[in-house]
Amino acid sequence: MKLVVIGGVTGGMSCAARLRRLDPTAQIVVFERGENVSFSNCALPYYLGGVVRDSDDLILMTPASLKRQHDLDVRVRCEVTAINRDRKTVTVHDLAADTTFEEPYDRLMLAPGASPIMPRSIAGIDRPDVFSVRNVGDVVAIRQRMESVDRVAVVGGGFIGIEVAENLVKAGKQVTLIEGMDQVLAPFDHDMVQILHKELVDNGVDLLLRSTVTAIDDEGVRVRRQDGERVVPAGATIMAIGVAPETALARAAGLEIGETGGIRVNNNYQTSDPSIYAAGDAIEAYDALAHRWGRLALAGPAQRQARAAADHMCGLPVSNRGYFGSSCLRVFGRNAACTGLSEKAAQVAGYSYDSVLIFPSDKVSVLPGSHYMAFKLVFEVPTGKVLGAQAIGAGEVDKRVDVVATLIQMGGTVADLKDLELCYAPLFSTAKDVVNFAALVAENVLTGRMPQVHVTEVRRLVEEGAYIVDVREEGEFARGHLKGAHNVPLSQLRGRMDEIPRDIPVYLHCRSSQRSYYALCALRGNGWDNVVNISGSFLGISLYEWFEDHDTGREPIVTAYNCN
Repeated sequence: MKLVVIGGVTGGMSCAARLRRLDPTAQIVVFERGENVSFSNCALPYYLGGVVRDSDDLILMTPASLKRQHDLDVRVRCEVTAINRDRKTVTVHDLAADTTFEEPYDRLMLAPGASPIMPRSIAGIDRPDVFSVRNVGDVVAIRQRMESVDRVAVVGGGFIGIEVAENLVKAGKQVTLIEGMDQVLAPFDHDMVQILHKELVDNGVDLLLRSTVTAIDDEGVRVRRQDGERVVPAGATIMAIGVAPETALARAAGLEIGETGGIRVNNNYQTSDPSIYAAGDAIEAYDALAHRWGRLALAGPAQRQARAAADHMCGLPVSNRGYFGSSCLRVFGRNAACTGLSEKAAQVAGYSYDSVLIFPSDKVSVLPGSHYMAFKLVFEVPTGKVLGAQAIGAGEVDKRVDVVATLIQMGGTVADLKDLELCYAPLFSTAKDVVNFAALVAENVLTGRMPQVHVTEVRRLVEEGAYIVDVREEGEFARGHLKGAHNVPLSQLRGRMDEIPRDIPVYLHCRSSQRSYYALCALRGNGWDNVVNISGSFLGISLYEWFEDHDTGREPIVTAYNCN
């Protein structure tokens, strides 16, 4: 067998290496139009902040080492310009020698990846001080530019944009992050991502949401906002608004393109031509929870897809379960992770769903380094099937979300999650881990034992004059509370129950919803059937309200925030 691979990064090299392990006699040729193969593209932003000290450290393997270790014929600066399906060859332009030749194949792997979106509608997009982040050469050029500028604009609040912004701040630059939507990081729900908005601002990032870039010129980046146009001073602009799958070769060869613009593949990652496979950012993959086709630019799924394609080439069975979209990142002092469906994605997919938001400690509270973890669990109603999770905190959020991702893949429910036996020691977690805690709360909501309203509904309740009872202690209440709230501490509740109305809805909260749940149980047990818990309580309310209050100048619904 002769395999030709187009693209020498994650998907392409994973396929080539797997095929070599399965077939020691196969002839394998990899064409990469760039200068490097097998580089750590996910680590590129960390070169800008000095976490990765030398750009050479980003390069994991070279053509020479791949030849020695795996007998792979890897050719850089060779651009495939055409796929000739009728004679099973590809046309290759050797950029170094400026020559063109044809290379035959038995099997062809398309792994060209995706290219950064650079909208031609933005005047000045071709300026030399406008950059994208795709390869080692890009970040080397950006870092060289950083030597002569103090202010940088990053356009796009996705994973790459956030990581670039964080690293540039750590490099001592003044950074403005510009995002067209009303939040960064689209896979997270709006209530969760407000925590990260605050973290960005607290660390000096000038965060501009609902902002559209119209032009880039000598004065900086021109941005259109709801309140008019603004010029963001910047000596460099980094575009990170997303990527588009590289499908030009596939289209020209007459291969089928999917409904979302990626290359359509079957269960075995074959394209519409059975001898041509595709994997990675260029393909259209299946969203196993939303039950529709989509695109996912993540390294883990790309490696699995490439491995499966190599297996199929060698006659091995392939398991294609689609994707769930598990991902994580660091945002200064917060770690964030998510998997599966957010609430907004569950709504689009047509699920009957609900969610819980909790703020438990990530380890035993008496130990140094203990911190609250914001954890959101999304589940189907009435089945309790777990649909997704999001976690933000100073601790190991990825560990918790990985547990939920595993459960989702196994088709688990909140009852399954509640009963999971997980590792425990005070330095690592609490005896009732965050994920167990979330499942217990979700089961209470699912079975009707704990009626709730979400943190997103609290502003309306305050503005409408709803009867809200804060069950925190008097000193906590004095340091900040919801305007119009009534303070009946849990420690005094049993002696003051007659103060709680029976004829109107009563909304309970504390700091993190645990004491208010105890209060709800006490009241319901004594005949109150009109009490509702506020999910997330005062900590969740403060974190949810803070950024929008500061960004828009609206009237706060709290006398003072408690975000710690």
